[in-house]
Amino acid sequence: MADARGFGLYVHWPFCRSKCPYCDFNSHVRERIDQGAWRSALLAELDHYAAKTGGRRLHSIFFGGGTPSLMEPATAGAIIDRAKEHWTAAGDIEITLEANPTSVEAERLADFRAAGITRISMGVQALDDDALAFLGREHGAAEALAAVDLAAGLFDRYSFDLIYARPNQTVAAWREELRQALDHANGHLSVYQLTVEPGTRFYDLARAGVFATPVEEVGAALYDETQRVLESAGMPAYEISNHASAGNECRHNSIYWRYGDYAGVGPGAHGRLTVSGTKVATRQHPSPDAWLRHVETDGHATRTEAPLSETARREEMAMMGLRLTAGIRNSDWREEFGRAIEDDFPPDRLSALIDGGFLTFDDDALRATQDGRARLDAVLGKLLG
Repeated sequence: MADARGFGLYVHWPFCRSKCPYCDFNSHVRERIDQGAWRSALLAELDHYAAKTGGRRLHSIFFGGGTPSLMEPATAGAIIDRAKEHWTAAGDIEITLEANPTSVEAERLADFRAAGITRISMGVQALDDDALAFLGREHGAAEALAAVDLAAGLFDRYSFDLIYARPNQTVAAWREELRQALDHANGHLSVYQLTVEPGTRFYDLARAGVFATPVEEVGAALYDETQRVLESAGMPAYEISNHASAGNECRHNSIYWRYGDYAGVGPGAHGRLTVSGTKVATRQHPSPDAWLRHVETDGHATRTEAPLSETARREEMAMMGLRLTAGIRNSDWREEFGRAIEDDFPPDRLSALIDGGFLTFDDDALRATQDGRARLDAVLGKLLG
């Protein structure tokens, strides 16, 4: 299979110092971590997936979590080195590490750079101390900006995250926060609307009436202001929650959105791999303890590995691709399915969504408009039936 859409490696480090109240990711708090055991296990599972995907060209590695900046830099370095032994690394391979902007973790950034990390994605989340306290973050705004500036001196490519639609947040205050962020940005920002997910502490607090997120009209106004401010600054949205100047898009996440292949290692990690011409979905055991035990006894911790039906692939590619401003390329769809996009969707559905101003379609791609991306779940429901 040609890697026109890229081939990536995702490495999940499941541990955090504390659990943020909005987080529904597979993250866990542990007082002690056997770093050596985890390094050996991650390398073993990397070997397992490399045996299935030999000969591929590796375009990106992404260390996510959890908080992967809590792993020893030597572990990141060992994984990078082993990955480059197994696959042919692209000359411009992007190797991203998610990090928290506490001063303790920021002090290790130089070591991660020496280990081979080329890009940092920092979880700032807010530039307001009261908002950071509400979000359960351990850093303050000044500490976060100092960490961003430190990353700027070490890495050519870096990004940081912000969360908006916080309780009582106004459009004017958010506009100023975005402008402050732009003073420290380097061509990429990830900007997420706060959602209250089941299983989180925020879910319980919101149900108890302790706080409420802004009403829909305010949330929409905050979203619109985000688009206006960042586009005016030369960083338009290239995906629903991600903004970048030309050439600064996250290459690893773009593999997901274009429905390329990626191997996922670490507790709970998902993967999409084409093996012997068949696309399979993989998932690791989510429990860190069970995951480590399976790797040590079986050589890997794959919980499921199942071929994807054509219907499932079609739905996944539509859901991922329409998040992108560039949309789903006709060439990518043909590579995946061997036929044109218009052959897969009833003409009346496409026409209704195009006439409604939610989709556009031409010889290059099927795209969601800004209104379509803001209502993507509903658009997909209509398109996929």
